[in-house]
Amino acid sequence: MSKEKKVETKERKDFDILNKMKSLPGGLVIIPLVIAVLIATFIPQAFQIGGYVTALFYEGNACMMGFFLIVCGSMIDIKQVGMPLYKGVVMTGVKFVLGVVMGLVVGKICGPSGFLGIAPFVMIAAITNSNGSLYISLSSQFGNATDTGAISILSLNDGPFFTLIALGATGLANIPFKSLIAVLVPLLIGFIWGNLDKGFRDACKAAQPIVTFFMTVSIGAKTDVKTILTAGASGIVLGLISAATSVVFFFVINLLLPKKERNAMGAAIGTTALNSAMTPAAVAEADPSMEGYVSMATAQCATASIITLFLCPFITAAFDKWMQRKQKGIYSPEGWAYYKVKAQS
Repeated sequence: MSKEKKVETKERKDFDILNKMKSLPGGLVIIPLVIAVLIATFIPQAFQIGGYVTALFYEGNACMMGFFLIVCGSMIDIKQVGMPLYKGVVMTGVKFVLGVVMGLVVGKICGPSGFLGIAPFVMIAAITNSNGSLYISLSSQFGNATDTGAISILSLNDGPFFTLIALGATGLANIPFKSLIAVLVPLLIGFIWGNLDKGFRDACKAAQPIVTFFMTVSIGAKTDVKTILTAGASGIVLGLISAATSVVFFFVINLLLPKKERNAMGAAIGTTALNSAMTPAAVAEADPSMEGYVSMATAQCATASIITLFLCPFITAAFDKWMQRKQKGIYSPEGWAYYKVKAQS
């Protein structure tokens, strides 16, 4: 066999795994997520062997997110600096308002015991708190740099802050300025460097899919399918309700955005963050009468986070596909007329 044929044979053995994952709706998030959750469920010790493995795959979420924010910050054009701020305010505001309204409605109709065992404060905690890691992972595939930049404001719903405000316990809550700054710093580094150095921006753009993959692994590494069994049906219902809000967020947020900035990322905040499971304990500390709900509420929020972790990428991908078809004219009057004539012929 000649040298040229040997080289050609080697090239044909390229499995092109990365591009295949990118071609699947939400593939860069869903595939590593499924792999990590299965490992965390059946062989969790695999993430705990120490060294670089544990540091990267189990404890690396915060580090990878920081790196990802630098990457995304590099792609924010200095001329569009106002849009990430506006998107963040819109998304945070809409999510907070809907979560509070749903909680108050449940409390008014069903009382303190709530709906199907889901207490009003649990509803508020689950709906107002979004999974920031998943959001920025999805933004790499379905959004743009301004969507990723919005996380600096959206991160304000991380934790019990908004839940305590909604329950009238603001005296025990402080605005997490340090958390906000911690998100802004890597974004600012990438933003400044990317606008001063096109080569750095191009390198970050090429690295984004790889960072997304390993960041998503570290998210799933702390998620165990067995958690669903603890909360039972109520936790699953809460997760489905939280995931269903993706539809509301998609349409409402796009109505509040300029036409050129509309995409599927509104649906990406229809999640419940895993750290929302810590919110019930904070609420009980503010109001001891809630102490009896803490155990079940914690399991419910954790279960909801798992449900939305899996469903949200599919919902976001579906809306992205729908918008692409809409932009091509399939849903416009002209588009329907074309297909009607084509069908008749």
